[in-house]
Amino acid sequence: MKHFSGRRPKSRERLLTRVLGVVAVGVLAAAACSPVGQETDSGAGDNSAKPDETGAARTTNVGEPADPAAVKEGGELTLALSADPDLLDPSLARSLYSRYIFNATCEKLYDTDAEAKVVPQLATDLPEVSADGKTVTIKVRTGIKFGDGTPFNAAAVKTSLDRNLTLPESARVSELGPITKVEAPDDETVVIHLSAPFAPLTAALADRAGMVMSPAQLDKLGDKFATAPICVGAFKVVKRVPQNSIELEKDPNYYDAEEVHLDRIVYRVITDASIRAANLRSGDAQVADSVSTQDVAALEKEQAITLLESESLGYQGVTFNVGNADGVTEPAKPIDKPHAKDAKVRQAFDHAIDREALVKTVFADLYSVACSPISPATEFTSDAAQECRAHDPAKAKELLEQAGVQTPYKIEMLATNTPDALRIAQALQAMVKSSGFEIVITPTEFSTLLDQQDRGDFELLQLGWSGRVDPDANITNFVGTQASQNVSGFSDPELDDLLTQARQSQDTAERAELYGQVATKLREQEPLIYLYRARNLTGVSDDVKGVQVFPDGVIRVARAGLTK
Repeated sequence: MKHFSGRRPKSRERLLTRVLGVVAVGVLAAAACSPVGQETDSGAGDNSAKPDETGAARTTNVGEPADPAAVKEGGELTLALSADPDLLDPSLARSLYSRYIFNATCEKLYDTDAEAKVVPQLATDLPEVSADGKTVTIKVRTGIKFGDGTPFNAAAVKTSLDRNLTLPESARVSELGPITKVEAPDDETVVIHLSAPFAPLTAALADRAGMVMSPAQLDKLGDKFATAPICVGAFKVVKRVPQNSIELEKDPNYYDAEEVHLDRIVYRVITDASIRAANLRSGDAQVADSVSTQDVAALEKEQAITLLESESLGYQGVTFNVGNADGVTEPAKPIDKPHAKDAKVRQAFDHAIDREALVKTVFADLYSVACSPISPATEFTSDAAQECRAHDPAKAKELLEQAGVQTPYKIEMLATNTPDALRIAQALQAMVKSSGFEIVITPTEFSTLLDQQDRGDFELLQLGWSGRVDPDANITNFVGTQASQNVSGFSDPELDDLLTQARQSQDTAERAELYGQVATKLREQEPLIYLYRARNLTGVSDDVKGVQVFPDGVIRVARAGLTK
């Protein structure tokens, strides 16, 4: 059996679900029992849900870089943020919201562009990989500085990578794969040695695993780095008020400071989507994260507001605790509950869900149905990867009967305690009731929920994942045996073997075929049930130019500027 991590991380990054539509529970229940749902054929192989057709007609607008002639130098930008980021430490961070802050403060070896392609950032070019795939050489920039004025070099890269691999609570271990050693033979060369080829490595280095922290600040603060993080970035963190705000100031040491127009960026935590939209309209914020689908039509009519939108690489869904008895990355143990012991119970839950009704009724048809972690927009997709289990309440009842479960089967579901998250939780609660499930919703503060999922203190969890360009980062960390973000406690040696083969292959077609097999296996076992893919919806006032949001979901404001 392959273990994808032997260390205990803080947790997986989970993108807080945005349920974006005010719909009464009674209406949702009716939608769940709609004639469309009743006509759906049963059977795990049915593809009637047609993943990702809904919302496909929307126009993608990721934003444009700021025109220097159109923006002022200086000033402050306020971004209304939908949740408080977790630790601002690249080795430990796990939320999408920390990635927003890092985008302005902590650059990586690589980045992703508007087309979701990997491009160099602190590296000078894409990596050079040896013929056997086990040695990766990366050239890095020279002559640039961290925010504390100390030099950036290959040795600093080695320090950060070693920390990601060895820090006891690191959440980056599984992402970096089978690294055996990192060397820095000179200031501009990093050499990574692997025990086996690892195709997703470059993509991993385009996210938090590739962020480079100041060695001087690491020596000074150690595991308290998040209290005063210093990297190479356009801005530096100068103040944080938990659950309220994070303030950044322009870093004069930044190598491309002439391209940075703002003096300050303030992220204000506003968890209610309607209040974020109101702040955007009033001018109290120039950018609003995670626009509600119920606000889209009204905001599109506002002449002074632009809506940026792009398809997400991630997914939203629910996770069952099937073996996380002692905490994430610890060996799985049997849990004496029907939903943990018998896949038929989880399959029944899937049959109880009408994804199309969910997307149309709750999200105004702006989102897309999803039945696997593999985006149909990627080159790794296949028919097998996009198959859906049919909505069939009768089949759900039959499976519960086969599992010997007394109905209604009661199960507790953790959900973040925001209006948006609770709406989707209530929608699911209503939708599965007629199939024999009784969901008890437990609203939980976001960071507390993350801690509970790590400990295995849950039965069912409603969260999602913001997505990465390589499918391995959307799958292995969450379902690989003892992987660093496998809070479900799921373990399947056959699935592990398929994931390992896909990680080691350099052939895209072969990897796509393997991921199709992975999706089929996940559909059989259902530790996670994938529901939909959100669109990245961001409101931007015309008072600011240069805000961009790529398919990775990260709001890029570091090079924005206030309009002249």
